[in-house]
Amino acid sequence: MRTLKLSFSLVLLGLAAACGGAGAEEKGKARPAPVVKVEPATTIRFVETIEAVGTARANEQVTLSAPVTERLVRLGFDDGAFVRRGQVVAVLAQGQEAAQLAEAQARQREAQQQLGRIQTLKNRGFATQSQLDVQNAAAAAARAQASGVRASIGERVITAPFSGYASLRTISPGAVVNSGTPIATISDISTIKLDFPVPETVLATLRPGLTIAAVSAAYPDQPFRGQIANIDPVIDPNTRAVMVRAHLPNTDGKLKPGMLLTVAIETSPRLGLSVPELAIVGEGDSRFVYTIDGSGTARRTAVRTGLRSVGRVEILEGLKPGQKVVTEGVVKLSEGMKVRVAGAGNAARGPRAQGGAPPAAGKAP
Repeated sequence: MRTLKLSFSLVLLGLAAACGGAGAEEKGKARPAPVVKVEPATTIRFVETIEAVGTARANEQVTLSAPVTERLVRLGFDDGAFVRRGQVVAVLAQGQEAAQLAEAQARQREAQQQLGRIQTLKNRGFATQSQLDVQNAAAAAARAQASGVRASIGERVITAPFSGYASLRTISPGAVVNSGTPIATISDISTIKLDFPVPETVLATLRPGLTIAAVSAAYPDQPFRGQIANIDPVIDPNTRAVMVRAHLPNTDGKLKPGMLLTVAIETSPRLGLSVPELAIVGEGDSRFVYTIDGSGTARRTAVRTGLRSVGRVEILEGLKPGQKVVTEGVVKLSEGMKVRVAGAGNAARGPRAQGGAPPAAGKAP
């Protein structure tokens, strides 16, 4: 029995010695320095933006209507077709006016001939000046009557006042249209006028010529760029907003009148020092980054940030151009910690945590 107890005690002592030796060996080993990625602080262009929502309008748009009540004889456009300035859009019946014009022209010829005869008699002394004046007036009245009939006929031929796209047809030849009935809408969309309201608080930063970027839900990945053309001189007293109009080139015709667009107005463009967003660490209202000095040591550096753009943050204070900051592996760092830079030639043989030996070649840290 005593022999069994002695043997069990010896086994326990052996296990304790083994565990103690393993612990001492692990304690003597230091953890390898963490691997991080670094990137120099670089200068890029930052732009402050004011966001708004606007409505697209045609550069020029008009609804052509029937000037008189008459039968529609002919239409000169197809659904959505492009029409040029002066092109005939619609023709109304003009039979009665044509007869009136023939009558007026006949009276004009007669009055002109009579005027010629009286002028001849006047030259020979057989007519008075008064008779000549009366006939001059009659000839002028005949000309005016003919001109009036021609104008009436001209109203029955409706032409496009400018080049643009015609609306879809809602009427057909042969229909009797009343005065004021819409026949077609012509829209010039070569340039889009974009109207959008902005708060009066930003009015001081706006001026004609500022660049804007507009995005439509129809083309979310294609921003349309233009410039502010005009600013309404009157502020809406109900909304305390001012209406701004910008012009957007629309050579491909993708933008349509009536579209809703999200607008970003670019103000105060500038070049600023920047780092990736992943490099920024926040603690309350404070912001800092980890920089790497010449000895491969991480230094916690306080910075003051500004704008954000395409995954980068503007650095207003705290860094110098070209200064290396940690962009990946920030969560593993603390002040004064030795690091290894990923991709560097000595990454495998880089500095280790204080008190440690370099890792064996080919082993992961």
